[in-house]
Amino acid sequence: MTEVVIERLNVRGEGVAEGVPPIPRVLPGEKVSVFAEKVQIGTPSEHRVSPPCRHYKACGACAMQHASDAFVAGWKSSVIAQGLAAQGLSTEIRPTLTSPPASRRRATLHGRRSKKGAMVGFMARASDLLIEVPDCQVLHPAILAALPALQALTRATATRTSGVDLAVTVSESGLDLRITNGRPAARALLAELAQLAGQQGLARLTYGDEPIATREPPVQRFGPARVVPPPGAFLQATAHGEATLLAAIQEALGPDQSLIADLFAGCGTFSLPLAARAEVEAFEGDAALTAALDAGWRSTGGTLRRTTARTRDLFRQPLLPDELARYSAVVIDPPRAGAEAQHRELAATTVPRIAAVSCNPVSFARDARILVEAGYALDWVQPVDQFRWSAHVELAAQFTRA
Repeated sequence: MTEVVIERLNVRGEGVAEGVPPIPRVLPGEKVSVFAEKVQIGTPSEHRVSPPCRHYKACGACAMQHASDAFVAGWKSSVIAQGLAAQGLSTEIRPTLTSPPASRRRATLHGRRSKKGAMVGFMARASDLLIEVPDCQVLHPAILAALPALQALTRATATRTSGVDLAVTVSESGLDLRITNGRPAARALLAELAQLAGQQGLARLTYGDEPIATREPPVQRFGPARVVPPPGAFLQATAHGEATLLAAIQEALGPDQSLIADLFAGCGTFSLPLAARAEVEAFEGDAALTAALDAGWRSTGGTLRRTTARTRDLFRQPLLPDELARYSAVVIDPPRAGAEAQHRELAATTVPRIAAVSCNPVSFARDARILVEAGYALDWVQPVDQFRWSAHVELAAQFTRA
């Protein structure tokens, strides 16, 4: 047995102490005893609380339910500060804005066949053990209510030796479900899935890349626009998180814009609401997403200003300074790896305002340094926690050029 004092948390929310591997579900200052794979808390932190979810001990989806909300919010702000400091940067970091419980509208669950039928849930931490989560405190109630339907679909699609992944999204017209890694799509299976989709009231069911059934288009509303994303499309995880990020972007851009470029625009999460006050040109590498964005803009019947959706791989073909010179402001929301090449092109421009969104404080800090070294000011960062009780943190930021 080894006794240690937890010094800090790493970026995965695990405790760091001298002489032992990272320890999950502990807090700084706690004295813990480690023996075999078990950890015993000797002196608990003042920030330790009773986990609100009865599945927390077994489920691996949440990492931070043992910590108070105030501690988690402060820790997530500190992760951003540390990422910036590693690049020699600092700025105002605003208080973290956290999505409420039971608000996760998009999630990937896992399904397996069992002797009794089927199981659906999340994996245990660092394990292939599947944990059912009927009382999950994170998922939207509509997803929890659909667990029996997901079990029925798992029975039809999983094999006895491998499970399926169930990417489910709450839409205005019901659940949008995409099943992947299932057994081969024989004609009889597809017919069974179409019947199950109707019985379970799904808005849309996709099997792999095969559209199976659409009862009603699974609409997402971005501002006044009604958008039908392609199956499995990226969306912000909670409505609260989406609204919080949009508000930060609008503040960062300021009120007086004429033409905005939205880079890595997806299917219009930010482009379409921003088009209420300025023309927008949206760039995205996936043609299915730009098609959905364009159709969403056209659905508004001219109530939004002109929004142009362009398919372009911004990793291989970033917008160049002479192209960017047309815009009064830029929004950039790259994937987790960031967008170093595009930031280098932005740094060579005189675009007055840049609103940045990121789901990775490390890649954000790297790209922010490129802009700051070129003369941009990093005015503030707004942490947004829409993956409540996880170690994941997102942010929005304002850059201005003097």
